Amino acid sequence: MKVVLFAGGRGTRISEESQLRPKPMIEIGGKPMLWHIMKTYAHYGHNEFIICLGYKGWLIKEYFANYFLHNADMTVDLRNNSIEFLNNNAEPFKVTMIDTGLDTMTAGRLKRVLPYTNNEPFLLTYGDGLIDADINQTIDFHKQTGKICTMTSIQAGSRFGVIKMQDNGIIESFEEKPKDSGSWINAGYFVLQPEIKDYLQGDMDDIMWETEPMANLAADQQIAAYKHHGFWKCMDTLREKEELEAMWEKGAKWKCW
Repeated sequence: MKVVLFAGGRGTRISEESQLRPKPMIEIGGKPMLWHIMKTYAHYGHNEFIICLGYKGWLIKEYFANYFLHNADMTVDLRNNSIEFLNNNAEPFKVTMIDTGLDTMTAGRLKRVLPYTNNEPFLLTYGDGLIDADINQTIDFHKQTGKICTMTSIQAGSRFGVIKMQDNGIIESFEEKPKDSGSWINAGYFVLQPEIKDYLQGDMDDIMWETEPMANLAADQQIAAYKHHGFWKCMDTLREKEELEAMWEKGAKWKCW
């Protein structure tokens, strides 16, 4: 299946990094977030990517256009202007990069790249979230439901520690940032049927994929949740970037390749 990647937003919540490059190009372990996500999909056999470009999209184009240059040892002979590559660190990626507008919202970006999905089922995610889910299991689940959209869901963890107390206010125990609060949230990994185009009619440029299209899918009972109980983390802030860097150094849970 082809994989559509949202990579056009401004990433204002991590402006310390995004003022220089698109958020999906912020590096974890010396590689862009986008690369980590693509490596996960490629591990499960999905090597064709369609990237929705916007803010500073030329940097993403430059990275992939010169991928071999970025990742191979080389000898440059200035006498005859020749380059000899000494090793091959290429990836089996086929990457289509589409300018979907500087300020286009996610529903508009998705609509603009639909022609490149060849009217076939496809995968969709954002350029800032990492997961250790088995992508092919989500596809199998999607096929079993027969719905237009399957969304991988995770249980939301609390940002803060919680207190367990008696009715009289006596504290019994503390729990530091419990992982499972009981609420399921959107993890941002989707499987979609071509019929999704019916939910992207008209001008979608000012519409978020997470609002009107998904709400209409839910109203029509055409969206199912694949419950993932493993690792997931989104990089919205500099602190979260640093946390992911620390995880990478210790052996990242999302690294399946």
